[in-house]
Amino acid sequence: MTTHREGHLHLNAFLMSTGHHEASWRLPESDPSFVSTNIAYLQRLAQTAERGKLDSIFFADGPALHRDIGRRPSGTLEPTVVLAAIAAVTQRIGLIATASTTYNDPYNLARRFASVDHVSNGRAGWNIVTTAFVEAARNFGLDEQPAHADRYARAAEFIEVALKLWDSWEDDAEVGDKAAGLWGDSSRVHPIGHVGEHFRVAGALTTPRSPQAHPLLVQAGSSEDGKDLAARFAEAVFTAQQTLEDAQAFYADLKRRAVEWGRDPATVLVLPGIVPVIGATEAEAREKEDELDRLINPEYARVQLAAQLRVDPEELPLDRELPDHLPSEDEIEGAKSRYTLIVNLGRRERLTVRQLIGRLGGGRGHRTFSGTAEQVADAIQDWYDQGAADGFNIMPAVLPSGLEEFVDQVVPILVDRGIFRSEYTGTTLRDHYGLARPANPHTVARLATAEVTR
Repeated sequence: MTTHREGHLHLNAFLMSTGHHEASWRLPESDPSFVSTNIAYLQRLAQTAERGKLDSIFFADGPALHRDIGRRPSGTLEPTVVLAAIAAVTQRIGLIATASTTYNDPYNLARRFASVDHVSNGRAGWNIVTTAFVEAARNFGLDEQPAHADRYARAAEFIEVALKLWDSWEDDAEVGDKAAGLWGDSSRVHPIGHVGEHFRVAGALTTPRSPQAHPLLVQAGSSEDGKDLAARFAEAVFTAQQTLEDAQAFYADLKRRAVEWGRDPATVLVLPGIVPVIGATEAEAREKEDELDRLINPEYARVQLAAQLRVDPEELPLDRELPDHLPSEDEIEGAKSRYTLIVNLGRRERLTVRQLIGRLGGGRGHRTFSGTAEQVADAIQDWYDQGAADGFNIMPAVLPSGLEEFVDQVVPILVDRGIFRSEYTGTTLRDHYGLARPANPHTVARLATAEVTR
């Protein structure tokens, strides 16, 4: 198989506790004890991904414990702290963490991510989310979560403020002239003076401009508002589609929206999620997936599905298809795109609730693919060649073994086909994704003024 595209695809490893399959912790190989808070374990996963020359690793996050902890390993560390610890034991791999625009303030968050970018020598990325759980709202003094449109309006202004803060220091503000006794040039540090609907931020950031200028901006919402936010700001987009046709439609739509925002669509990279289950034979891979599905506790899973569908669990008998009276997408105020994906999957394939639980158990709506390493590589290349993806968000069903199998078995095939790197060619996350370091607008304006006055 040969590729019809120039360049190479991008691969991010989405790391989560014992793996993305909700029953992965029940396998004999898994040690579920405090796995999400064991930094040595997380560091080893990152080193495995770096051994495979993957572009980046990624940690999800949310400011609420919103699931029954009986179902799977729960409890997480604050992800920017995790990235700093991983930066100390890795050299090249990109480091992406999730942070909410609804339950943070721009100044503190911009400072944290700029700090991680400095600590990692330019490998930080921010996955921007608006957080769609009422449990989070109630942890921050609110009775209900803000409306969907309000969260996205706040997110857009939040990002604008963060970008201003990251650009508040010009690259040459630090002078270090010992003879003149001048450490820095204050004329090249710019208080942002932002006054908007949601935020008022006066000063410059305390942190000098970082190696990447600002962290890579990642976004994962696929609602209409989410796609508009991604097209306006995001440089990488994590998404979930079940079929090639849906993935192609999302890809084309997002690239079109980027053009409408005046951006080069090639600088907005689309990475669908895929949960690979790899076996020496296709039959072995399917048996591994079946074993995981057999270990799902259906009652826990039914309660979770009911919460996602905004119905009472008693309305979801395990051996019947989804009921006809589910809410419309317009009635959903959070996780709209995932709600639509789940309902469409159940309706399209006429799955019982039990079958739907099995399909969602591996990746919560992301595509699960079972097969040999060659077949997994084929599945990845097929979507890449056919304009459905610029790369993939790799979500191993079981960790660490699933990541090790992908790195040791699938990556070499992709390298041999000429669609993935054999070695890192750059040092920053932007280098890995083929994205330029953003120019500082203050420097651009200053140099333009100097040119005019010559």
